[in-house]
Amino acid sequence: MRAIRFEQTGGPEVLRLVEIEAPTPGPRQVLIRHEAIGINFIETYQRSGLYPMKLPSGLGSEAAGVVEAVGAEVTRFKVGDRVATAGSGLPGAYADYSVALAERTVALPDSVDFRTAAAALLKGMTTEFLLRRLHRVEAGETILVHAAAGGVGQIMTQWAKALGAVVIATVGSQEKAARARELGADHVILYREQDVAAEVRRITDGRGVPVAYDAVGKDTFEGTLKSLARRGLFVSFGNASGPPPPVEARLLMVNGSLFFTRPTMGDYQATTEELDASAAALWEMIGSGKVKIEIGQTFPLAEARKAHEALESRATIGASLLIP
Repeated sequence: MRAIRFEQTGGPEVLRLVEIEAPTPGPRQVLIRHEAIGINFIETYQRSGLYPMKLPSGLGSEAAGVVEAVGAEVTRFKVGDRVATAGSGLPGAYADYSVALAERTVALPDSVDFRTAAAALLKGMTTEFLLRRLHRVEAGETILVHAAAGGVGQIMTQWAKALGAVVIATVGSQEKAARARELGADHVILYREQDVAAEVRRITDGRGVPVAYDAVGKDTFEGTLKSLARRGLFVSFGNASGPPPPVEARLLMVNGSLFFTRPTMGDYQATTEELDASAAALWEMIGSGKVKIEIGQTFPLAEARKAHEALESRATIGASLLIP
């Protein structure tokens, strides 16, 4: 099979297309023939070395396809089942096939096509735990969503609106501002041109927001901190512009007894039951039409380097996919 591998960390140029033997599923594993592969920003961190991996390595954890074979002890799936996986702990989804732990793989309903599943699963389940479990967003609550035209941001904006929240969205361009408004954002801030905290204070009559979701990192850290209401929650879940600075405990005190968290999805899906519930909530939101998944760009598997270049330029809109 074809697969993307890298032997050293660095820029997108370290990614190589190679021919290797297709894997054989071990105990509790399934072999998935991919129809579509999700691209996520975390993979740029792994490739660059920000998130260390044992090298040489494959890349990618999100894909949708058909079960080709099952290993010993697998009763959850059978050959021919439609499935999707994200964060199985076995990197290597940038390939024609991959193995995934059966208990970290979810059934894909017939109502959701492969491309939508690959574009939505990781981002959608991230949104689910951020809005429903890390902090339970309530109707009428005003929240701040950074990078609202990106993959997670688009889903988060729509899902938050479905919950009845007032969404203040930040974006990096006029084109992305238009997209955020189409998704339902109540207020849009161009964070490269406007003072985010000042705009948030203006919109909220000086109060600030009770929760802010920040996947941008370094460029938006200060603005996010100063946008929060007293006892507000700063949710840092990405580093698109680079890692945010270390959080000085005193800053949380002087800015209103704030809370700061850096969550990972694995801690909110520690069991198969939590995983299934999260995926089911996502499929329900997609099926209801309350959340629409935009696939902004697709790339052939062989062009993974171009995909990473596009992602890191922050010129992409919506989700990006590799197609085998």
